[in-house]
Amino acid sequence: MQRAEGNERAAAAQVRKVQAALRSVQADAAEKSQAALDASEAADRAEADLASAAQAATALRTQADSAERTAARAQERAGQLAATLYRDGSGNAMTARIATADDPGQLLYQLGAMDQLSTTWEGVLDDASVAGRTAASLHDQAERAEAERSTLAHAAEQRSAAARTASDTAEQAVTDTRQHSDELYAQLAELKDTTARTQRRYELGLQVAAQKAAQQRAREQAAAAEAAEAAEAAAATGTPAATSGGSGTSYPSTDGVVVDPAGAQAYARSAIGAYGWGADQFSCLVSLWNQESGWRANALNASSGAYGIPQSLPASKMAVAGADWRTNAATQVDWGLAYIHDAYGSPCAAWGHEMSVDPHWY
Repeated sequence: MQRAEGNERAAAAQVRKVQAALRSVQADAAEKSQAALDASEAADRAEADLASAAQAATALRTQADSAERTAARAQERAGQLAATLYRDGSGNAMTARIATADDPGQLLYQLGAMDQLSTTWEGVLDDASVAGRTAASLHDQAERAEAERSTLAHAAEQRSAAARTASDTAEQAVTDTRQHSDELYAQLAELKDTTARTQRRYELGLQVAAQKAAQQRAREQAAAAEAAEAAEAAAATGTPAATSGGSGTSYPSTDGVVVDPAGAQAYARSAIGAYGWGADQFSCLVSLWNQESGWRANALNASSGAYGIPQSLPASKMAVAGADWRTNAATQVDWGLAYIHDAYGSPCAAWGHEMSVDPHWY
């Protein structure tokens, strides 16, 4: 009897050891995949900044060229008017015309026209001066914009290279972790006299439940802290404190990610039966993840960091379902189904909660 109990304790200790090893390799791969996701997002931001700077530089160059042409036309017109004034309004010529004029009234008209021409010349000359200064200023701005574009181009190139390096590192970690995880799940299955597939799902359920409990504790602590801050603010100002919602979902680089909403839905349809859910629940799941991510494996909420088809927050929580959570829609779906099962019991219950709160979340 004592020997049997000793064997059970030894087996239990071995199970804990294997579970700890499994969590360790998952955490290492999760960290590298999160780094790759962050690097990809940074590279996308750098490319967006570069595109904006390039557009600004091009627009300024176009405006500068247009202003330069305007200045050239104004200068040419001023030169033509100056030549006319010189030809018709020189001192000797004007004295002779006054002395020999047969019609003083006609002469006065001509003198008035000359005065008007002089005024026009002065206005055109001012316009040419203004256009010249504008062209020079725009050329200076264009040069600064081009320098900024060049700097951002270099930064974008660096960010892109960093993203590629991080992605390669993450992919290698995924490969190593998958092999090690398969070995560890096989050991657990042997220790518990079950199959590796059953053990994998069981461990996923355990870890998702632990994540949910930790999330609930964090939410309660945050709510308590927010309430305390609101009370303090209200006491200080006499007005209630306000809260703000999150921003929308973006779709970063698809480097290494297979974005196939239809394929992801097909996989989910095949997987929900393991939880005892039918077509009615699948319909709710489609609606839920359509709203959350459009069933895109690379969906990223840039404000909160939620990622993937189920919008896991933080993204690396999905590592308990597989080291390839960053790129594999099936792994994301597996985690999402386990989360829904633990947190709400069914997709329709999760969808009901999603639609009952604003901003929507589940």
